[in-house]
Amino acid sequence: MTHELLRFATAGSVDDGKSTLVGRLLHDTKSVLVDQLAAIERVSSDRGMESADLALLTDGLRAEREQGITIDVAYRYFSTPKRSFILADTPGHVQYTRNMVTGASTAELALVLVDVRHGVVEQTRRHAAIAALLGIRHVALAVNKMDLVDYSQTEFESVRDQFLAIAKDLGIEDVVAIPVSALVGNNVVDRLEDTRWYEGPTMLEHLESVSVGSDPSESAFRMPVQYINRPRTSDLPDYRGYSGRIAGGVVLVGDELSIAPSGRTSKVTGIEVLGQPVEYAFAPQSVTILLADDVDIDRGDVLVTVAAPMSDTREITGTICVVGDVSISSGQRLLVRVGPKTVRALVGSVSDRLDLETLEHLPHTGPLTVNDLGTITLRLADPVALDSYTDNRTTGAFVLVDDQDGSTLAGGMAKC
Repeated sequence: MTHELLRFATAGSVDDGKSTLVGRLLHDTKSVLVDQLAAIERVSSDRGMESADLALLTDGLRAEREQGITIDVAYRYFSTPKRSFILADTPGHVQYTRNMVTGASTAELALVLVDVRHGVVEQTRRHAAIAALLGIRHVALAVNKMDLVDYSQTEFESVRDQFLAIAKDLGIEDVVAIPVSALVGNNVVDRLEDTRWYEGPTMLEHLESVSVGSDPSESAFRMPVQYINRPRTSDLPDYRGYSGRIAGGVVLVGDELSIAPSGRTSKVTGIEVLGQPVEYAFAPQSVTILLADDVDIDRGDVLVTVAAPMSDTREITGTICVVGDVSISSGQRLLVRVGPKTVRALVGSVSDRLDLETLEHLPHTGPLTVNDLGTITLRLADPVALDSYTDNRTTGAFVLVDDQDGSTLAGGMAKC
């Protein structure tokens, strides 16, 4: 049986209980191995705790366990009869903003935690803004530690309304608020009597039912070419297939496609999935496409629908998040990776930086340093095919790479 897959990321301030919530989710869905749970119980006992500290299921780094905070992004996989999940438990401290961006970059849902006693704080607003910036369509608000306020409905609704106001300003339309106690386990997987006034879903019920992906027919066809398949065998002397993962839309045998950025066109004569011919394919399937003409296609080119071509550009303007320890500044030479394609580039300008306190883009022409989010313009040595990130999170993303050692400097979201 094939399950739908939901990728989601947790976010929240330090000590809001993210790791405990994730640990509770894994524990109560029976996704923890017996020996792993036994090890957590031993560590918890050594610390004088009466029960297992479920936060240790995700706080894997030794430094995290000693400090009691999440530093790295901890990825976990689990499954229920209804759906499979990949979760990213991301850091709450402002110092690790880059890790939150990395963990949430592929997520379809952000699970934002708020300590009901503290309400919406600066870091809550920051994580909501990053979720909006990354194009995450769904937000689940976990109002945590309800057991510490006697499961007060008034306290819950106050926090919920605070967050909904911020989400509206950021353009986040789908927000579901859930009162939970990660420590006790209320409304995470199981529903307890303490919140009988709450009639909505538990956290797991919401994760199992939230809409996954989008209708491929509603987006333009996009497939970056990863590999040009030419076996040159005696039984397939003229075979030439273009392989890759569909990043958007649907393709059918007989469709007229354009090759970006060259603009050449050809007709689809065949589509193969796992080596078997099919009449159509859709995102996010990995496929091989056969074309009628022997056109010049390189790795990194993009097959697109003729009716919705991609921008062919030698200049990129976009928002970046600096993840490396090298700053990004005007005049800097580096490499830009757009999908499978890598080109040389020059930073033309830095125009603004996101103020992580006010969440405003303020004018800024100096360097962008680690954890900064800001807008830059890049001048490219060769043309690339690019969409706006708001239209397609795959073909609208780019990565800045150090041209000397190949290290990753920043992740970017194009504005076309």
